[in-house]
This record gives sequence, C-alpha cells and structure tokens, in this order.
Amino acid sequence: TVSSTYPAEEAARLPVPYMGVVNAAARRAARATRSRKIGVIGTSATIRSHSYELTLRRLVPGAEITAKACPLFVSLVENGYVDGAPPQMQQVTRLVIGQYLEEVRAAGIDTLILGCTHYPLLAGMIGDYDVLIMRVDPAINKEILDAAKNLKVIGVCSVGLNHIDLDTAKEKGIQVINAPGLNGNAVAELTIAKMLDIARHTIPACYDVKVNKTWDKYKFVGSELRGKTLGVLGFGRIGQRVGELARAFKMDVVAYDPYLPAHVFEEQHAKSLAIDEVLKVSDYVTIHMPLTDETRNLFNAKSIAEMKDGAVVLNMARGGIVNEKDMYEALKSGKLGGYGSDVMENELAAGGLTEGAGFDSPLFECDNFIVTPHLGAQTVDASRDIGAHIIAKVKEALDLK
Repeated sequence: TVSSTYPAEEAARLPVPYMGVVNAAARRAARATRSRKIGVIGTSATIRSHSYELTLRRLVPGAEITAKACPLFVSLVENGYVDGAPPQMQQVTRLVIGQYLEEVRAAGIDTLILGCTHYPLLAGMIGDYDVLIMRVDPAINKEILDAAKNLKVIGVCSVGLNHIDLDTAKEKGIQVINAPGLNGNAVAELTIAKMLDIARHTIPACYDVKVNKTWDKYKFVGSELRGKTLGVLGFGRIGQRVGELARAFKMDVVAYDPYLPAHVFEEQHAKSLAIDEVLKVSDYVTIHMPLTDETRNLFNAKSIAEMKDGAVVLNMARGGIVNEKDMYEALKSGKLGGYGSDVMENELAAGGLTEGAGFDSPLFECDNFIVTPHLGAQTVDASRDIGAHIIAKVKEALDLK
C-alpha cells in the first residue's frame, strides 16, 4: 500500500509541506515494490486533485492501481498536528498554532483541533470552550454563538471578519481578535505575481507546453509592467505594500482611500484620486478593500465601462466586490484584458474548506481569468507571524501570563 499521508511522527520532521502529486515516501515505496497491485489512501479531495494514478503508472508500469478515500477526523493535538490530516494541513496547523502549543499549555489551556469534516459538530461542543481560534471557515453564526455559553475570545488568524456574526458576539461580550497587516506582504506579493502572470500569459503558455506539447513563443506576446499605471483601491498596509513593489517595476501608482490623510499618499509616492478617476487612468486596478454595503458589486457593468479598454482587474480582497456576471461579459467581449482573483463571491456557499466542497463559475470559461483558492496569506512566513500574534492577544485577553 502506498499512502498519500505521512504518519504524524514522520510529518513532524518535514521541513515544508509536500505539494507534489505523490509524496516522496510514496514514490520510494512505488519504485521499490514488486507487487502489481498498488493502493492509494488519502482524503477524497486529494484523491480527486492529484494525478496519483498517472504518476504511479509511470513509476510502476502495468500496475493495477486502486484509490481509496478516507475522511479527516478529530484528534487531540500533539506537537501541533491533526493526526490523519494530509501533511500540508498538518504543517499549516503546526505553523499557525503548534509552535506556540507548549506556551498555550503552560498557561493552563487544554487544546482541541477540529478537523474540517467535523465543523457541523462545532455548535454541539463549543459550549465547553473559552477560546475559539480559527481562520475563515466555518461561518460563526448566531446558532453557534448562542451555544457558546463559556466563550470569551475568538481569535481569527486572518484580517477579514465577515464570516463572524459580530453583532451577536458583541451582544454576548465575546471579544473578536484578528490579525491585520501580518499577511500584508504575502498578499501583496501574490498580487504582483498575478499581474505578471496576466501580462506575460505564463499560465496558458505553461499549459500549452505541458499539455499540448507545443513550443511556440509567438502565441504568447505579452506586455511589461514598466511605464503602466497601477490603481490601488484601499491604500492600507496591503495596498501600500503593493504600491511599493509596483514602483520597483517602474509603474506609476494612483490610489483611492477616503480614510487616509494626504500625507500618507505623499509618503508612499502615490497620487490620491477619486475612485472614478482611478478607474479611468489605470492600466491595472487592484482591490484591497473590505466587503461592505458600499463596496459590494463595486465592479459592475457601469464601473467597468469607465475603465480603459484592455485594463486588468485584480482582487485579493473579498468575493462580492466584483460582480462576476458583469466581469464575465467584460472578459468575453474584450473590454477588459484580464481578471486575476484570489476570491470568489460564492467561495463559502459551496462548503468552504470542508472536504468535497466544490463549485463552478462561468468565469472558468475565460482564458484571461486566473484564480487561486483564497491563498493570499498561505505562506510559512505569514503563518508564523499570525500564530504568534493571535496567541499573544488571546493570552492578553484572558489575562494569562
């Protein structure tokens, strides 16, 4: 049997999470086996998303390969790992909270990590707990908060809080802590990466080479960022960092943020403009604003019509700020040159991070649409910083030494 997951004690020694189609242990075992029958064990999501069968057939020609899915499960934490979870999930768990586990235990806190397939159990068990530490899934609604009789603090290892019923939490005296700015550089670098991917057609070019087996550079003539104008909507920590990186590419930066004084724009070498002016003059527009009643559907048919022909929109903020139906029409018609996003308006409606979650969108038809699954903060560096911040703030809120 070739397993797609490491035992917890082996995973603890991994320097980084595995991201290959089959991990190194599986490859070694596959090459060493003399059996013609190989079993692959993993979660249904990993079985679906990895090319296990193709890889193993190359390693062991002629083998009969059977894939069997097994669910994640709840486990007490040891060294920050959730036993039975894929190594990458174990690694994230360790980075965000595990490295501070001894510190937490020393403060007298018993810990339990809930596997994502057991999120529906949260309302039934949260009544015994004083602290909830989470990211963006599941939604913490009134039902869960009503059941949280002892809950004093919710620590959110991200910036956005739109998945939490803040009014109910306030009413019940539950303090909600987030981690603003600590993922700023990670999100900013992802923004620049998407700008470059769209400008240089790297994703379709990679597909053309690897899948179509062609080598034709003339199909993918791109453009440079140098000399272009970048419009930043929301000029907080992330927006400012994007502007700083963009200037390294010799881009001109304009920005909109009604809450900032004029000197901030001057210090950041950005020109302050009204939002409609930003849309008119920018070759690239990047969104770093929260989802509110004011920003919902901010990018719609009307606002897109005001933009330059061939302009590119980037959204590393929240789904719902861009009207995806109108964006689809703008991409198909050629009005916009591309849309790079790390979010979707229905990303949580389909089950969020729970196993087997999936959804579809008309945007997936567009070659000039590139998307990632809300991984803006998913770096080792940001996870460490966020974990340290949340643990410190939780201890402070509970007056723990």
